[in-house]
Amino acid sequence: MKLTLYSDYSLRVLMYLARQDQLTQIDEIAKFYNISKNHLTKVVHNLALLGYITSIRGRGGGIMLKMQPEEINVGALIRQTEENFTLVECFNPETNTCPLIGHCGLQAVLGEALWSYINVLDQYTVADVTPGYIRKKKEIE
Repeated sequence: MKLTLYSDYSLRVLMYLARQDQLTQIDEIAKFYNISKNHLTKVVHNLALLGYITSIRGRGGGIMLKMQPEEINVGALIRQTEENFTLVECFNPETNTCPLIGHCGLQAVLGEALWSYINVLDQYTVADVTPGYIRKKKEIE
């Protein structure tokens, strides 16, 4: 399975922000990764809608994580940013034209492989996959 650029960029934004202690501009992230600012703006907007980041508009504004990197599950993020998980046409009963449906074991095997893939992603957080991220100590009340 190949992730869409949308999911890839979503992860990259969250990983970048995990290493920041201040508001960050989209331009800065786009330049760092050498990716389109326009595409990144759409990704950032969606991440804000999903509750992963806070976006502050206007002069002096920017974006920052809304939650700790340890609280952002990679598998959950991928489920929210991928358009679909249709690996082969028989995964979609509405468009399936395969004559082997009902007589083939491939759909079950691929389904098991897909969910194994997602289950592995569920074991990690943004903190786990961010190079150089050092967990911030929570203040004792």
